[in-house]
Amino acid sequence: MKVAELQVQLQHHHHLQQHQRQSKQKETTQMCRKIQLDVVDDHHHHLSRPVSSDAGAADGCDEVEDGEDFFIPPLNFSMVDNGIFRSGFPEPANFSFLQTLGLRSIIYLCPEPYPEANKEFMKSNGIKLYQFGIEGHMVSMSTSMCVEFVSSYSSLGSLFLEPFVNIPEDTIREALKVVLDVNNHPVLIHCKRGKHRTGCLVGCLRKLQKWCLSSVFDEYQRFAAAKARVSDQRFVELFDISSLKHLPMAFSCSKR
Repeated sequence: MKVAELQVQLQHHHHLQQHQRQSKQKETTQMCRKIQLDVVDDHHHHLSRPVSSDAGAADGCDEVEDGEDFFIPPLNFSMVDNGIFRSGFPEPANFSFLQTLGLRSIIYLCPEPYPEANKEFMKSNGIKLYQFGIEGHMVSMSTSMCVEFVSSYSSLGSLFLEPFVNIPEDTIREALKVVLDVNNHPVLIHCKRGKHRTGCLVGCLRKLQKWCLSSVFDEYQRFAAAKARVSDQRFVELFDISSLKHLPMAFSCSKR
């Protein structure tokens, strides 16, 4: 075969391969464009498709299933022991949650009248109200009381120069009798914020349950936080439980 003929055949073969590659590339480009168009069309179709109520309920985190309300506990709510709870003042938004507790009674530690909405809730749920009006404002300490108080904690004297809250021992003692009566359980103890008056009552209950003072104060401070009052803790420390020791206590942490 002559060299000229061989060169012609090679050129023809080269052009044929080039043409095949171009055809294949064109087909691939058209296929990719078709796939892209299909995906875009499907995406637009999906976006324009109306969402059913069932799909919205399944995907929406903020939707409430079956029309039920969320349960919202009152401020500072916590369980004290079996059948005993504590909190701040219950608002109407908390009523659904309180219904789940099956309360028999509420111990209210403020002197102000109970709101009508709360009374209606208690009436419709067969809950009895025990009100022990303890003033929430602070009164000034006498000089002798201040000296005695500070001398007890001389190393931290500057920290304890604060007003006393007038907490009547007899009132706390009567409230404890209601708490200790299992016929009143489940019972909710509350004041305004569930910190000071409620903390004092629960602290005195803990003494009856033979808690050490450091644990009693730790619990008080968890709820009172930055509003903790040394005077409240002093009251709990000096509270005399001897007249209540004869009363039965059917609580989890008092059984031995």
